[in-house]
Formats: sequence, C-alpha cells, structure tokens
Amino acid sequence: MIDFKSIKLSKRDMLAIYFGVGSLILFILFQFIIYPLIDKEKRLLKDINAKTKILEEVQKLKSEYDVILKKEELLKERFSKRKQGFTLFSFVDSLAGVTGIKDNISYMKPSSTTPKDSQYKISSVEMKIQSLTMDQLTNYLYKIEASDNMVTVKRISISQNSKDENFIDAILQIETIEV
Repeated sequence: MIDFKSIKLSKRDMLAIYFGVGSLILFILFQFIIYPLIDKEKRLLKDINAKTKILEEVQKLKSEYDVILKKEELLKERFSKRKQGFTLFSFVDSLAGVTGIKDNISYMKPSSTTPKDSQYKISSVEMKIQSLTMDQLTNYLYKIEASDNMVTVKRISISQNSKDENFIDAILQIETIEV
C-alpha cells in the first residue's frame, strides 16, 4: 500500500494534483449529474410539447364527436316525428296532389340502397314532371325541402317544354333516409 504521508511533493506538484482531482470531480459531476439532468429536462419538455399537441387533437376530436352526437340526437328526434309507416314514394305522390301537379307526372321510379355497414336505408324516387310552370315547380320543391320528413332533392334537371315555351319539364331525384 502506498503511504501518501511519506511522499514529499512540491507546492507546484500539489497544485497540479489538486487541479487534476478537481478536474476529475468536475468531469464526473458534469458527465454523470448535470448533463443527464439537462438532457432529461429537454426530453421532458419535448414530451410535454408532444403530449400537448396530442391533447389538443383529442379535444378537437371530442368537440367534433359532440357535434356528431348532437346531430344524431336531432336526427333521431326528427325520425320519431315521422308518421308510422312513412314511405318516400307515398310522400312525394301525396305532395304532388297537394301542390296540384299530380296530373303532370310522367313517371315515378322508386329505388332503395343500403350502404355497407349501415343500419339505415337510402330511399329515392326519380320522377319526371312535364308541362308545369316555374312557380309550380318552386312550390313543390319548397314543400319537399321544408317538410319535417328529412327529404331532400338530390338532383334536378330542368328543360323547356318542347310543346309550349311557357312551361318547363323537370326530372327530380328525391332522397331520404329510412330506418
């Protein structure tokens, strides 16, 4: 074993040893304590920023989800207001009678589709109406869209009547969702 007391060093050598030991202690302190703490703080700040962005995205998705739930409740409420046994074909036909254009209907073609993975059915009616005025068509379209039965006009094609220029012909595609 080395006896440090018996070793005689000059002041300069002692300063060099103290400087070396101090440097070694500082190196160990920085390398194993201070730098890891700084790196950990940087990682934590980076993680906080990432988690904050995720939280903002979750809050955005939550608000979108809440809007969808409100729309679903509104649709359920409107579905419940429909008459029992509602069919789009009979609704469109009776509305044509109410607006006075039933005699102008050339044809009505009902159809329905069920989208994949859905509990709802999309029911549609394509109809051709001939020799009617713009006011009659406007009134009919308004009554379709303004009804509480969630019926919409998906497509419309209007042309001038070939026999009388004062009248128009229209082909309508009307849709609704049925449970």
